[in-house]
Amino acid sequence: MVDSPPQTSTVFLIDDDAAVRTSLSRALHKRGFHVLTFETAKQFLDSYDPAQPGCLVLDYGLPQMDGLKLQKVLAERDINVPIIFISGHGGVRETVQAMKAGAVDFLEKPFRQSVLVNCINAAFAADKERRAEELHLTSARNRFAKLTSREKEVANFMISNPSSTASKEIGRELNISPRTVDHHRARILEKMDIGSVAELIDLSIPPSDRLD
Repeated sequence: MVDSPPQTSTVFLIDDDAAVRTSLSRALHKRGFHVLTFETAKQFLDSYDPAQPGCLVLDYGLPQMDGLKLQKVLAERDINVPIIFISGHGGVRETVQAMKAGAVDFLEKPFRQSVLVNCINAAFAADKERRAEELHLTSARNRFAKLTSREKEVANFMISNPSSTASKEIGRELNISPRTVDHHRARILEKMDIGSVAELIDLSIPPSDRLD
């Protein structure tokens, strides 16, 4: 028995075959999925909101803009919706190309609905994890943005050197007094709404995102 997927996630189904769209959407609806169908890649691009959680079930052999081209367009637009390819004539080369570009899976028609359902659930889980990571990063960047240049310097040192967070060690490295470090530390915790250096380290983000 397959668990019902989160109601907030959507399966975006793109297939130029009306019969396939109808049969797959009905089957997925019966399993509790919210499904939106599209005949072409352009229809999808014209209406898709990247803020909407979900995954893309994408026919490889679409006319005009095929599945791989759509995958490339989405990457160029920095849209990271998980993609499950379906195809009636996909070869090894196409499968490898799609998977290298980040597809969740490549299913050849005909396939069992249970296999597709498992792929969709995996895609939903991956999408949820990615969105949580992006939310964490945005929150961390916003908190770091509240700090002064010196406070960022102190915070970044503590994040990069978790075993050397004593005020004397930080002061020696940054050529400031331990008392000044204590002041900066208190302001960092206050501005970032955290209670300890351990929480600061948990909020750590890549150096390029710390707004030094």
